Amino acid sequence: MTYSAAATRYQDLPIRRVGRTGLQLPVVSLGLWRNFGDTAPLEQSRAVVLDAFDHGVFSFDLANNYGPSKGSAEKTFAQILKTDLKPYRDELVITTKAGYPAWPGPYGAFGSRKTLISSLDRSLQRMNLDYVDIFYSHRPDPNIDLQETAAALDLLVRQGKALYVGISNYDRAQTETMVGYFKAMHTPFTVNQVSYNLLNQQAVTSGLLDYLTQAQAGLVAYGPLAEGLLTQRYLAGIPADFPIHRTNQALLAAGAAPVVARLNALNQVAMQRGQTLAQMALAWLLRSETVTSVIIGTTSVAHLRANLAATQQLTFSAAEVTTIKQILG
Repeated sequence: MTYSAAATRYQDLPIRRVGRTGLQLPVVSLGLWRNFGDTAPLEQSRAVVLDAFDHGVFSFDLANNYGPSKGSAEKTFAQILKTDLKPYRDELVITTKAGYPAWPGPYGAFGSRKTLISSLDRSLQRMNLDYVDIFYSHRPDPNIDLQETAAALDLLVRQGKALYVGISNYDRAQTETMVGYFKAMHTPFTVNQVSYNLLNQQAVTSGLLDYLTQAQAGLVAYGPLAEGLLTQRYLAGIPADFPIHRTNQALLAAGAAPVVARLNALNQVAMQRGQTLAQMALAWLLRSETVTSVIIGTTSVAHLRANLAATQQLTFSAAEVTTIKQILG
């Protein structure tokens, strides 16, 4: 059956602008990291992507190493583009990244000029695209001057292979350094994509969120549910083999019991708000307009819609803010 996008697709989700740039994003983006690629049934992936677009998610987040085998998520997305979304390309924000290991040898990772240019060429070929909307440096390269990374991103924009550039997993100081380079080159830098969730507030405590606000840039939050910790699934306990992401490992440093107690207290607040814990966790991040979008990942249409429903209640009372901050400690 030929796909036709829902006429109501822009009525469901708020859309936020990044500073004074032309880039606008839905407050929820769909990430194609763990659940898309060569081992996931194509029809399942297609159903989630198309339902997301029908409900206002026009931003799709990829990377050169996403999927069970590196690059397979981009290939899966390419198939959905070819069969369904190609007529809507001008409405979509398609993003990809380079920085983590993607092929053998010294140029298969990090942020050299050769690595970034080669990686984007590979990504465009896999997705059969002329350009991506945002191309990210996936992590800072500790071995080179960051100016080389910034200059490579600038070149890719001037070549027409990316419309905007972003950085990911850069701390506050590294972000400030990159912003300085981008300003000098008049490069359209837009966002820093970092790990940020209700339990992991490092983006706030480090001053990164405040700096991005001052720089009129955006923060895109990945892992907003802490790999599923911020759901009702773990209110009775967290298994010892829980696959915590490296950016959230400190959460369990004192053991699982304090985290479970915190989750239950947060769940009580969510219930009083008429939300699930996951919905409240997403809404909490979006309290700041600088948080342009949160990236969710799912293989289920039902799960997708439950997360999107978080945007129906984004405001918090002063009492709720006080209570949540007390719980978080």
